[in-house]
Amino acid sequence: MSGFLIRGARVVAGDGSPPARLDVRTRDAEIVAVGEALASEAGESLVDAGGRVLMPGFVAAHTHALWAQDRLHALELTLRGVSYPDIARMGGGIFSTVRAVREASEAELVANLTARLRVMLAEGTTSVEVKSGYGLDTENELKMLRVIQRCGEAFPGTVVATALLGHAIDPDEPAFVERTLRETLPAVHAELPRIAIDAYCEQGAWSLADCRRLFERARELGHPLRIHADQFERQGALGLALSLGFRSVDHLERSSASELEQLARSATFGVILPASAFHLDGCYANVRGFLDAGGKLVLASNCNPGSAPTSSMPFVIALAVRHSGVRIDEAITATTKNPALLLGLTDRGVVRAGARADLLLLRHTDERLLAYEFGGNPVSWVMAGGRVVREDA
Repeated sequence: MSGFLIRGARVVAGDGSPPARLDVRTRDAEIVAVGEALASEAGESLVDAGGRVLMPGFVAAHTHALWAQDRLHALELTLRGVSYPDIARMGGGIFSTVRAVREASEAELVANLTARLRVMLAEGTTSVEVKSGYGLDTENELKMLRVIQRCGEAFPGTVVATALLGHAIDPDEPAFVERTLRETLPAVHAELPRIAIDAYCEQGAWSLADCRRLFERARELGHPLRIHADQFERQGALGLALSLGFRSVDHLERSSASELEQLARSATFGVILPASAFHLDGCYANVRGFLDAGGKLVLASNCNPGSAPTSSMPFVIALAVRHSGVRIDEAITATTKNPALLLGLTDRGVVRAGARADLLLLRHTDERLLAYEFGGNPVSWVMAGGRVVREDA
């Protein structure tokens, strides 16, 4: 057995409780004790926190972190005022990434995702959701999902795959939706019968009617459901999600206050992605009313090559407290405990005895600096599953 005693930390538990000066003991992959003045035990390694913030590892519950090539040309168009949907209609955006992913070998895709996961880990993210969605056909969607699984097996933390089968409409496949329903969904179900199914409901992407068909079939097969909704236009996806009992509704930039209040009264998580607003159009979801009504908020990076080329959860926190009506303590819960619950990872996201030992130490002695600073990495020490994976010299 291997263990650590982290002394004198400012423990931010992730569950909304006030910070407290405590010691934390881990053994193997588990937190076994949290308390004051814990006595050291033979054979365990000591970590002197010196009053720095100790908190759960970040849980990134919405990313598209598996892709090939970047979209620098799309950035140039965006800076000239061309909208994200218009870039896609011109054959760029998502479709340029689809072409690159289809051309890439599994080995190339493994190398790409492994490199991004390494960066995330250094930034304190110990659990990561990664979507498919850049394959668009059965062969390449399965290729992406297999790569995500392979990378997860080698990652010190945890990788959760999501099948984003309704990402875009392939212009070269006239019966694309029918083929997805008839061929791709059954093939994914055969390999991964419990994977979450996702879709992007937006003008120029999947219509509300086609999303309903996909999700009703996926629900019949027993899959959890998630949806991208209201990023650029309201299409009615939030109402669909509530009627079918989705796991989450993600984006919400243009959702109305009344819709967000309905979401708050449900068991469905609301996921906001402020890095997309920062990169594209400055339209941030305002979730103050959603939170006041008891909504379950998740903050995520949306790491992808087009609308959110970042993996930094601290940066996402800094944006959310400035633009989305989120308090700092709420932002911490929304990047630790809540996303873990969304992904079904009930053993982490909090600092308490019995939880998985996914932990990070900040450089700071005050957690509010997570939101106050932006653009750097405040994380100096990371533990994933009881193993120290980053330690500043």
